[in-house]
Amino acid sequence: MSNSRKNTANPKPTPFDHQTLMDALNHMSMQSSDVGIGYLGESILGKGIPMITLGHGKKELLYVGAHHGMEWITSLLLVRFLRELQETLSHGRSIYGILPEQLFQSYTLYVIPMLNPDGVDYQIHGVDQSNPLYERVLQMNGKSSDFSHWQANARGVDLNHNYDAGFAEYKKMEAENGIFGGAPTRYSGEAPESEPEVSALCNFIRFHENLCGVLTLHTQGEEIFYGCSERLPAHAYSVAKKLSMLSGYELSQAVGMASCGGLTDWCAQTMGIPSFTVECGRGKNPLPLSDAFPIYVRLRKLLFLFPTMF
Repeated sequence: MSNSRKNTANPKPTPFDHQTLMDALNHMSMQSSDVGIGYLGESILGKGIPMITLGHGKKELLYVGAHHGMEWITSLLLVRFLRELQETLSHGRSIYGILPEQLFQSYTLYVIPMLNPDGVDYQIHGVDQSNPLYERVLQMNGKSSDFSHWQANARGVDLNHNYDAGFAEYKKMEAENGIFGGAPTRYSGEAPESEPEVSALCNFIRFHENLCGVLTLHTQGEEIFYGCSERLPAHAYSVAKKLSMLSGYELSQAVGMASCGGLTDWCAQTMGIPSFTVECGRGKNPLPLSDAFPIYVRLRKLLFLFPTMF
């Protein structure tokens, strides 16, 4: 009989895919009844898009991560935030002068860590022949099996250009850049909200009239965008300045293709909700897993204090 055995003491860290997310959230739900886990909807390939709810106050805030496959690290940041919030709540402690138990009497937080689970799994694991869209997706990816730079959803639509905010203008930019169909990035879809992930999120926002702020995490650049329209909601700029002070990230205005079709602009222009895009970290996408903790440390205060700005 062999005396050899596997060394499981220090398993190698792995990227944060959809299954890892679900395992983390299920563990959290077993730890505390304060964390409510439901689903916003389903992705193209039928993966559940989890949404976590904390609190029962009238004022509602929304956090969204991983619009883009390469930006799965934003899901990890939001789960770390949720874990710390859960721990602080269960021990009756305060953080940055806030008692979560009191906070949740006035506020309700909705957190969607991974809006694009199919795109995340494409980027991390690639696409195999069991995928019903295999041939089509492979063509979109230039017949390459390397999906390490995949941003879009399962059928090649860039979710953060699928909102009805400057959509017609963006279509002109697509044509000018030679984009005429599904692709790893930048294709906006056939129409606004054509994708089930975006449609589900927009409908959620429409039916939550007490939603007073939206925070979207992307990577990278250490910047904060707060809308490129002159018709900004009240207090949007003042909140953006506070977020900048808390994080040390610069305030910026999106230009070119980045300025159309995104959640932040749709919320601001169509729904009148102050909304902010935080470009987490600095480097080249996908950011390495080792960047997650230092990014979180820098953004921790911003994440916890965002609700108090409304």
